[in-house]
Amino acid sequence: MGQFDGKKGLVLGVANDRSIAWAIAEHIMREGGQCGFTHLPDRPDDPRRRNRRRVAKCTEGFEQARFLVPLDVRRDDQIASVMQTAADEFGQIDFLLHSIAFADREDLMRSTVDTSREGFNMAMEISAYSLIAVTHAAKSILSNRSAVAAMTYFGGEKCVPGYNVMGICKAALDAIIRYLAYDLGPQGTRVNALSAGPLKTLAGTAAGVGSMLGLYAHMAPLGRNISHQEVGRTGAFLLSDDSDGITGEILHVDGGYNAMGSPGRLLDLIREKNP
Repeated sequence: MGQFDGKKGLVLGVANDRSIAWAIAEHIMREGGQCGFTHLPDRPDDPRRRNRRRVAKCTEGFEQARFLVPLDVRRDDQIASVMQTAADEFGQIDFLLHSIAFADREDLMRSTVDTSREGFNMAMEISAYSLIAVTHAAKSILSNRSAVAAMTYFGGEKCVPGYNVMGICKAALDAIIRYLAYDLGPQGTRVNALSAGPLKTLAGTAAGVGSMLGLYAHMAPLGRNISHQEVGRTGAFLLSDDSDGITGEILHVDGGYNAMGSPGRLLDLIREKNP
């Protein structure tokens, strides 16, 4: 018997097979859960429909992957359409995974003080407000023992140079988690976030994850980086009945990096090079 037998839900934000959302969804489906997926809308001038194709390549071979539809979270009509598709396919849903974030590359490369107004508004709408929008739209189809989970990062809690405007968006997302947990608690819906350490994903590459891997490996108490499988299992846990007493939380999967108040073993390396 699987952890998700009889469970149905939505997975928003898979980009390709290296996405954290895919690692979570894959674990859910292998444990018996059924998933509906969304993908970034393809440009009209892209006959290859590359966004859809990348996600479809992930889901092929999984009977539990029930549908794949486009979603632009800036459009309420598309959000409503996704929820209607889920209602038609599943009736009610037991879990909702939000793994959506975006900032203009130019704004990510700038110092935070130089962030453009337009770029700030777009990043905040897509990366933070979208969780409110999709959860609001899903309220009527969330079961009375359901779970919502979002993806955040330590850069929303502390200043991580280079994360810049996205760190502000994640700070807002973290606050949204707590307020949604309060709002939806009476109907039995839990809302949590998973804060993963650096992983090689499309979003991670854009945020300069490569330079962070060595830092985490030296500073984290576990002395290594995390894996997609570890994040996948933990994200699935937050969406399962096994976490039914947890809400309003940010769960870190970063080898313990967030617990450190000093560079830890990195100091030993510095001392070796500078005796």
